[in-house]
Amino acid sequence: MTAATPARTGEAERGTLDKAADENFPVAPFFLPRAWRDDLMAVYGFARLVDDIGDGDLAPGGADARLLGVSPAEADDRLVLLDAFEADLARVFDGTPRHPLLRRLQPTVRRRGMTPEPFLGLIAANRQDQLVTRYETYDDLLAYCELSANPVGRLVLDVTGTSTPERIRLSDSICTALQIVEHLQDVAEDFGRDRIYLPAADMKRFHVQEADLAGKITGASVRALVAYEAQRARDLLNEGAPLVGSVHGRLKLLLAGFVAGGRAAIAAIAAAEYDVLPGPPKPGKGRLLREVGVTLRGEG
Repeated sequence: MTAATPARTGEAERGTLDKAADENFPVAPFFLPRAWRDDLMAVYGFARLVDDIGDGDLAPGGADARLLGVSPAEADDRLVLLDAFEADLARVFDGTPRHPLLRRLQPTVRRRGMTPEPFLGLIAANRQDQLVTRYETYDDLLAYCELSANPVGRLVLDVTGTSTPERIRLSDSICTALQIVEHLQDVAEDFGRDRIYLPAADMKRFHVQEADLAGKITGASVRALVAYEAQRARDLLNEGAPLVGSVHGRLKLLLAGFVAGGRAAIAAIAAAEYDVLPGPPKPGKGRLLREVGVTLRGEG
């Protein structure tokens, strides 16, 4: 493997971590203990990088491919990159990883006694994205979210030492909801990648054709479908919200931020009258803070 220069190594890492500010929810807010913040950012770095590989959004220049030992001839092959990333993940548990974001993750894994399974789930989801671009039923989409979203919540519980079977169940509901909300915000972007996360059975029910997702004008049938899926996400958030009341202190505020971020995003979609094709409706900070208050009080 040709070693990347330190400058390119740092650039690859910063480019991934800088995306944390654009998420619907706080990744590692200032009020958490420093050790938690460091570990959550390490987990986020892994999750963001594997998504960037799966979406073809790596920084130009091929630094990440070189760090993973992928030849220039295969640097654009996402499945090859995901395989190399999975091999480097194995080194987190039994060796020395090549990629700086995985080297950053290694102390977190050891300190928190983490297992490979949640990380492997996120890789499997991105591998599935290369092979599956349509979902026939809502249950099919939920199975995808089990790989693409739910491991993140389980990793947060691991980092904070609060994992129990009931909390995992509630966390899964929240994470699946957040994934569905993101899909609703990104209908146009996903369609541009030849991916549709609106279940085909629901599209048929609301008389939505794939061609209806191609323009900048969101027709009435698409809006009705988006509203339907948004309600499903809202119900999942409400189902998972008792997770917030099951913990205390600063963790309670963090988890309230996750739930509130999802609720505020749904509110933004509704305020836009489910007009998602021109671009993702985003909530303002004021709405997010109001939703945090509602969630902390258990009123949602």
